Amino acid sequence: MTFTLAIIGRPNVGKSTLFNRMVGKKLALVHDTPGLTRDWRDADANFFDLKFRVIDTAGLEESFDQTIQGRMRTQTERALMHADMALLVVDGRTGLTPMDRHFADWLRRQKMPVRLVVNKCESEAANAGIYEAFELGFGEPIPVSAEHGDGMHDLYNLLKPLVDAATPPPVALNEAEQEELERALAMYNEGDEKGFGDEEE
Repeated sequence: MTFTLAIIGRPNVGKSTLFNRMVGKKLALVHDTPGLTRDWRDADANFFDLKFRVIDTAGLEESFDQTIQGRMRTQTERALMHADMALLVVDGRTGLTPMDRHFADWLRRQKMPVRLVVNKCESEAANAGIYEAFELGFGEPIPVSAEHGDGMHDLYNLLKPLVDAATPPPVALNEAEQEELERALAMYNEGDEKGFGDEEE
């Protein structure tokens, strides 16, 4: 079992930048054009020492028809079905919008653990947005700047116990397997003592 995290939020709040930060390379498209990500992507995260699956979703749009916006919302809903937890991302510089509030209400009905991330907090201009984010009711928000890497340790501290709990313990060896391993190690060490492992000069 692998812990899976879905990053969701309205368009242009920096979800793909946060996704790229967690994955450790630029896999998701990043641009200032709202709605650029029209499907969800998933990849293995290499976030400090944590290994888990992360999903970058399309922007949540308040639409239920077959338009691009409607399909984006449908893809986000499907992504949540594969996730253990959702990070709702809002923009600290612009503050909360009616769309943020609408989808916060929608997320509460999904019966899924949700934590709130306030992105673009690299300057004091985001302070008001951080305080306003408490109104969404997901506890203390985590201020970050995905672009600059600020706040990543706080995000790590949030995720570590969840990832650790979802990681299966190492398989214990039975007595016969343990004896075989010890014999193999003894043979390796004996060969090393005889110089079998030395490289030629």
